[in-house]
Amino acid sequence: MALTNLEDLWRELYSRWPEDMIEPSLTRIASVAELLDNPQFTYPVIQVAGTNGKSSTSRMIESVLRSFGLRTGLFTSPHLVDSTERICLNGVPIGSEQLLDAWNEVAPFIEVVDRNSTQDGGPRLSFFEALTALAYSVFANAPVDIAIIEVGLGGTWDATSICAPAVAVVTPVDLDHQEYLGETIDLIAREKAGIIEKSQAAVLGPQHPEAAAVLVAACAQAGVIPARFGVEFGINSQDLAVGGQLLSLQGLRGEYPDIFLPLWGEHQGVNAATALAACESFLGAANSETLDIDVVREGFATTVVPGRLQIIRSGPTVLVDVAHNPHGARSLRAALETAFDFRGVIAVVGVLSDKDAVGFMETLAPVVDHFVVTEPQSPRALSAEKLARIAREILGDNNVSVEPNPANALDRAIALADQSGEYSGMGVVATGSVVLVGDIIRAVGRES
Repeated sequence: MALTNLEDLWRELYSRWPEDMIEPSLTRIASVAELLDNPQFTYPVIQVAGTNGKSSTSRMIESVLRSFGLRTGLFTSPHLVDSTERICLNGVPIGSEQLLDAWNEVAPFIEVVDRNSTQDGGPRLSFFEALTALAYSVFANAPVDIAIIEVGLGGTWDATSICAPAVAVVTPVDLDHQEYLGETIDLIAREKAGIIEKSQAAVLGPQHPEAAAVLVAACAQAGVIPARFGVEFGINSQDLAVGGQLLSLQGLRGEYPDIFLPLWGEHQGVNAATALAACESFLGAANSETLDIDVVREGFATTVVPGRLQIIRSGPTVLVDVAHNPHGARSLRAALETAFDFRGVIAVVGVLSDKDAVGFMETLAPVVDHFVVTEPQSPRALSAEKLARIAREILGDNNVSVEPNPANALDRAIALADQSGEYSGMGVVATGSVVLVGDIIRAVGRES
């Protein structure tokens, strides 16, 4: 039966296997795609994997390519506030009516595969598999000139990997999701490297040596020559600017000076360099002259990356950042040290139970004066009391507050920041989980 409202659609999708679970099989998603006549092969794809920086890099690639006049599709995950954020056409989240129409077209084929799988003793398509099939179909029907597809989890067995990417991009690989991807960087890199197998070109962000060895070997096996950060492309200069930073990027065929990026953090400069190399590879600049510098500047200047060192409130300044593992915490700490002139920082932190909460808090602690620990609105959340015990061991009893409700935690943090006066220069940052960032953005939205 055709669905007529988004609530019914999300109820149907969320009744499936959650997206944090993966199975080493592409059988179900590939079967649906085949019934849909393989929409993922009707347009070129840039596929982006990695541990951190995937969404930011994907959004930068999309913005630059859209500035060149291409019709773009962008698939990212997870969402912050609204599930429709995950599927964008020309930089805009898909509309409700268009999404429902697309679902009603693909649903009969998903039902066929669901039925066949369950009859064989397997599960129905997962939430992420169904949403991936929907995205690939939306992009084919639009149609788009290029789709930028962010990997959900891993690479080889991720549902997005039924495509044959024109460019495979791997942002920095680090420890995360070890229960699915492996306990070492080497093993995790092997999983991420799966996107290179069917690619025509590969762009590699900065990597640990063990990850770099795995990724370069995968490129050799696939017969592609990798473009590597710090070797074939990189950053010539990176300076703070009002509202972001000013970059001079070394592309695959030359220098791109005076690139304004409206994002903070050294890591975002790295993501920008990686995104530029991906755009050059796709547009053929690896074998020609540099891309039009004015168009490139426009693309980066108009990039929007929600939830990444995003200012959502002033007086005091409240930032949100989706860092959720020690690697992400290192980038966040560096940005707080270099890009902001806070007298001190109050951190609202909530993490999911499968994350390295100790490593995250220890990494962030040197730039934090007070932790307000809370719980993301997720059944996978680590309890505020458990997180508080960790925080107290790191920062001391007097520098930790507990507020299980995220909105109350934000209020407590703002009150602490305001104690020494409105213009004391204290900042508030909410971090630790994508889910928590969404909770905080909604809480601020209700205030306004």
